[in-house]
Order: sequence, then structure tokens, then C-alpha cells
Amino acid sequence: MENLINGLHHITSFASNPQKNVDFYAGILGLRLVKKTVNFDAPDIYHLYYGDELGQPGTILTFFPYDGIAKGRKGNGQVTVTSFSIPENSLEYWMRRLDKFSIAYNKPVQHFNRESSIYFEDPDGMGIELVANNEDNRPGFSYGQIPQEYSIKGIYGITIAQNNPQATTAVLTQEMEHKLVLEEDNRFRLTTLAQPGSYVDILNDPKVPRGLGGGGTVHHVAFATPNDATQLEFRERLMKKGYLEPTPVLDRQYFHSIYFREPGGVLFEVATNDIGFTLDESKEKLGQELKLPEWEEPNRSKIEKGLTPIEVNIEKYRD
Repeated sequence: MENLINGLHHITSFASNPQKNVDFYAGILGLRLVKKTVNFDAPDIYHLYYGDELGQPGTILTFFPYDGIAKGRKGNGQVTVTSFSIPENSLEYWMRRLDKFSIAYNKPVQHFNRESSIYFEDPDGMGIELVANNEDNRPGFSYGQIPQEYSIKGIYGITIAQNNPQATTAVLTQEMEHKLVLEEDNRFRLTTLAQPGSYVDILNDPKVPRGLGGGGTVHHVAFATPNDATQLEFRERLMKKGYLEPTPVLDRQYFHSIYFREPGGVLFEVATNDIGFTLDESKEKLGQELKLPEWEEPNRSKIEKGLTPIEVNIEKYRD
């Protein structure tokens, strides 16, 4: 029987200045800007997608950049850390690289006595972790400014802060096919595939305040489902429960989505794997042009005039 949920699809966050966002994620971290479009629900702002060479599910981090947005506060009821997977022996390289660009980071730690990782924040304060491991067979990507043997492979997992981890765990295990695989003090790891791109850590720390949305915070996390049929089957599962109230299916051009809010307050999305970012651009030209959904094309001139021009310029980020 096919799984209805098979790991993470993407994470979407709030940012401030779009060019600073591009410089950090494409320039310093080396992720590919795979799609430059607009927020379909607020087309006066960008929706920027970063990922591997094709922007495959499980590698994607996206942003709504609002110039002048108030800074948020990471806390309970939010995804507080987005973890990227890097090759096992690349942690020293990344610490040197972060030093080069004056990005502060915490000393390496291990969760569950497993892989070593370092934590730092992006220009808006979003929590980022690089996890060095030998279990990720995905090829890394950079524009050439980062050697292939050190490049980021994709999302490793996420950390959700919750005062009541039992409620969130129940939704993940009972409705979303996750299994609790590791437990350490106040941290619990769940997964569907037991591999990078599927790990969900729930952190229970009563000292952490309630999160507030804004710049540097995660808007939602999307889980992957194979196609429209599995998405509808999963939506029906939620409807039968009665308390999770999923949205209708929404067309996001590069995938189809449903949304619901889990009991701890985190907005969950379930997105399909079967469309992708080469729908309207070739692999070679991904992320180079502003792409709009067809219903916004009549407004292109107005939309373009309202957006700050951005570009990927990685020359100053070469080693």
C-alpha cells in the first residue's frame, strides 16, 4: 500500500529584504533559486523558492519577503529550526565559510548521540542547522562557489517547539504515518522514511515563549504526498476526524496543496510531488524569470513595477 505521506516537501518562511534573502541562501549557502514567482494570495510580494538543481520535494525552502516586516519571535507553536543535510566530513568547511562571512554560529552539538550539527540564523533571525551525516545519498548543489563535496544536499528535518508535544505527536503518528524513533530528554524524533528529508523533531521546553509570526519565522511546513489521488485520500482521512478541518485543494502551479492547523498551532500543508518547477522553465533556466500564474498575467506590468529587482550574483561568495 502506498504511503499517503512520504517525508517533507518544503518549508515556507517570512523574510524582509528579498535581495538579502537571495544573497544569503543562494550566495552563502549555495542553494539554487529554482523559482521566482509571487505569493498567489498576495501577488504584490515575491514567493522565492530555493532547493537542489531541480527543486525536488524534500530540498525546498521558500520565502515571502516583505520589506519592512516586523521581526517575529521564534517559540512554541512554531517550526523553530530548519535543518539542512551536509556531507559527513564537511562541518569544518562550513564553520570556516560562516566565519568568512561573519555569521555567528553555536559550537557543534549532537542530538540523540548521532550526527554533529551547527546552529546559526539568517539575516532575519530564522533558525538554521547544518547536520553532517553519511546517510544522505542525494547529490548536493551550488552555483560553483562551494565545492561539490561540501554542498548542501537538501532538507534534513525540522524542529517544532511545543508546550504540549503529545497532541502534535498524535496527529503525526495517528494521521500522518510517522513513527516515533528516537527520544532524548525533552526532544522527540518522528519520521516516515527514516532518512534525511523526513525527520520531525518535537522539542518540549516550558521556558520557550509562545512564538509570534513575523520576519525570521516559519509560516508553514509542507509534507509530501505522491499525487492528487493520495492527497484527496489523505484529505478524506482528515475530514472523517472532524477536528482538523483541511482546506479545499488549492492550485499552487508547481504542486497542489491542502492546509490544516495541528492542535499545537503549526500550519501544516500537504503538497503533491508530481508536477515540479520545470512546468514553465527548462532545467537550465530555473529561477531566472519572474513567473506568474496565468490568472495574474494580465497584471504583469503592475506586479513587476511593484517588486524590487533581484539577482543571483555569487561571485563575491566564492571560496
